Amino acid sequence: MESAAACRGLVLTASSVLPEDADCAALVARVYNPQWEGPCVAAVRGEQVVDLTAVAPTVSDLLERDDAVAVVREADGGQVWSLDALLEAPAGRCDVPRLLAPVDLQVIKAAGVTFARSLLERVIEERAGGDPVQAARVRRRVGHVVDGALDGIRPGSAEAVKAKELLVSEGLWSQYLEVAIGPDPEVFTKAPVLSAVGTGADIGVLSASVWNNPEPEIVLVVDSRGGVRGVTLGNDVNLRDVEGRSALLLSRAKDNNASCGIGPFIRLLDEGFDLDTVRGIDIDLRIDGPDGFVLHGSSSMREISRDVLELVAATHGPHHQYPDGFALFTGTLFAPTEDRKASGAGFTHEYGDRVRISSPRLGALVNTVVPGEQAAPWTFGVGALMRNLARRGVL
Repeated sequence: MESAAACRGLVLTASSVLPEDADCAALVARVYNPQWEGPCVAAVRGEQVVDLTAVAPTVSDLLERDDAVAVVREADGGQVWSLDALLEAPAGRCDVPRLLAPVDLQVIKAAGVTFARSLLERVIEERAGGDPVQAARVRRRVGHVVDGALDGIRPGSAEAVKAKELLVSEGLWSQYLEVAIGPDPEVFTKAPVLSAVGTGADIGVLSASVWNNPEPEIVLVVDSRGGVRGVTLGNDVNLRDVEGRSALLLSRAKDNNASCGIGPFIRLLDEGFDLDTVRGIDIDLRIDGPDGFVLHGSSSMREISRDVLELVAATHGPHHQYPDGFALFTGTLFAPTEDRKASGAGFTHEYGDRVRISSPRLGALVNTVVPGEQAAPWTFGVGALMRNLARRGVL
C-alpha cells in the first residue's frame, strides 16, 4: 500500500531527514510501536532506530540523566527499526511503527517577537487588524518609520528606551514592540503536553483562517533544572488574521489541533555540538504548494535579539518551575510576504502545502498542511501514557 505521504509527493527517507553529520550526533527519537499501542523512547544510530524505553521510559526521564549522551550512543536497547521504514509509515496509522514528535512530558513553550524582521510583521498584523488586504499599505507606513530605528538595539537598554520614545511620538508604539525591545520577552504556552506532531505528519491550519503562515524555529529542550540538554526544529503554525484582530486571541491563533510540529529528532548537546553552535545555526524553509507555488526562506540564530539563555531564564527560575522540563520555541526571523493569491495580499497557506524546515546539523522537519479540524485528533494524553507505560512494566 502506498503511504499517504507518498500520494502527496512527500517521500521521506533517512538521508532526507538526518543531520549531515548524523554519525557523530546523539539523536533522540520517539516511535509509535503498535505492539505496545504506545510510544517508545529511541536512539537514532546510523539509519537504525533503537528502542531505549526499558532504560528511560520517557524522553523527559532520559534528559534528567547526566549520562544521557552516553545512553543514547551506547546503551543496550530492545527492538530495532529501520528509519526508512518508520518514515514510510502513513501519517496517523496505528497498525505500523512510525515517528512521533521527539518530546513527551515537556511543557511546550514559545518565545515571540525575538527577531526584528518578524517584529515588523507582527506590528503590521496588528495595524491591519488581521486583514491581509491592508497589509501592503500598512507595511509601507510602518517600514518607513520603524525600519532602521531598531538596528543593533539590545532589549531593555537605554537605547531601547529612546527608540520607544521615538515610536510613541510617531504614533506607532505597539505591544509587539514592547516585548521586542522592552525588558521582558514574550513567553507563552504554545501547545499542551504530548500534542505536538512529528516529521511526516499532517499539520493543521484552521479552516476559518484566510491569512496564516509557518514559523520555522529552533526549539531548545530543557531539563527540570533549567539546563539546555538538546535542540530540535519546530513549526509554530500561526494564524495571522486571528492574532492580528487581537493579541488576546493568541491561544486561538497558536494552539489548535496539529498546529505544533517538532522534530525530526532531539540532538543532544555534546563536545561537538554546544550552545555556541546553536547560536550560529541557520534554518531553511521551503514550501511546495499543490498549485505549483514554491517559497524559499531562511532564518539565522545570529540575528536573534535575546540570547537563548536569556529566553530560558525568562521561562524557568524561582518564578516558574517545570518538573518534567520544557521545550522552548525561540522565535523566527521568517515572516513570508510574497504574494500568492492576489497582489498585496501576501502569503497564506493552501491545503496540501508541503512544508520543509531544515538545518544541516538538525535534519529536516517535513509536514503537509491540512484543515486543522481534519488532522488526526489528539487522543493520547498524559493519563494514557502513564497507563500504557504501567502495563508495559517500565515505570
